Amino acid sequence: MIHKDLPLIDLHRHLDGSVRLETILDLGLKHNLPLPAKDLEGLRPFVQVTEPQPGILAFFKKFEWQVGALVDFDACKRIAYENVIDASKEGIDYIELRFSPWFMAEPHSLNPEGVVEAVVDGVQKGVNEIQNIKVNLIGILSRTYGVDIAWKELDAILSQKDKIVGLDLAGDEINFPPELFEDHFKKGRDAGFEITIHAGEAAGPESVWNAIKLLGAKRIGHALSITKDAKLVNYMIENKIGIEANLTSNYQTSTVENLSAHPLKKWLDYGLLATINTDDPGISNIDLSCEYNIAAKEAGLTAKETRLAQLNALEIAFLSKDEIAKLGK
Repeated sequence: MIHKDLPLIDLHRHLDGSVRLETILDLGLKHNLPLPAKDLEGLRPFVQVTEPQPGILAFFKKFEWQVGALVDFDACKRIAYENVIDASKEGIDYIELRFSPWFMAEPHSLNPEGVVEAVVDGVQKGVNEIQNIKVNLIGILSRTYGVDIAWKELDAILSQKDKIVGLDLAGDEINFPPELFEDHFKKGRDAGFEITIHAGEAAGPESVWNAIKLLGAKRIGHALSITKDAKLVNYMIENKIGIEANLTSNYQTSTVENLSAHPLKKWLDYGLLATINTDDPGISNIDLSCEYNIAAKEAGLTAKETRLAQLNALEIAFLSKDEIAKLGK
């Protein structure tokens, strides 16, 4: 359950995995894109997960039309704006929206720097209009494109570094481990970015160790394999390394067999700074209240534990103490 006396926070949501189905259809029809269907219900199974996928890479395929509709910078600005509006409608007080400029730019050969600028502008437009939500942006390096493209993607993110708080690494964790990107993240840290890394989702504890030790991660996205290494768990507790848990997403990617098998409850019992987040709600067809009220219950969390998850989110958010004090006011 959601505790109304605490700020509602989502720390792990992909902006480019949160595109409205209606927007995909609208942009597709307007720009004569080869949509697999010309109506919402026909389009839905191509965009949203209707049953667990055989793995993470199969889940990634659902992004095809999330980013395929981003035909120009106006489309990028629109989906960033709509992300803010939708988060506000969910009752979210603070959200960190992460996005990969190269991933968003690739389908229609857009300039990645222009994508970053459009996202920043769209978010600002939404915040100015709503005024009851705090939004921060996290730039993603898509490891799947390799080391060289990651440098170009980092340059695009740095072009708006004053409007972006963090840097992330996402994509194919097995074939592109953290150690390949050590220099990229040193440059990111030197620029003032906070660091959160997708790790321990498809690979083992060593991926999480390297995300922390080599890339400087203060938070880990997914982190499912950490319980295989007691030393790692203790290290994360002692050093207050946060976890961005994504219940429904992990079930849909088949990285957990079912929600009752998810380690979130165990993490909270251990004293890890674990949180509840949505990941890709446009693909998973969920929102944050669904994760707290339905998925968390299926994962065995009590009201006390969901409250702890909300408190943890407040503690590990990429916010100053002054910004935290203003939340929910």
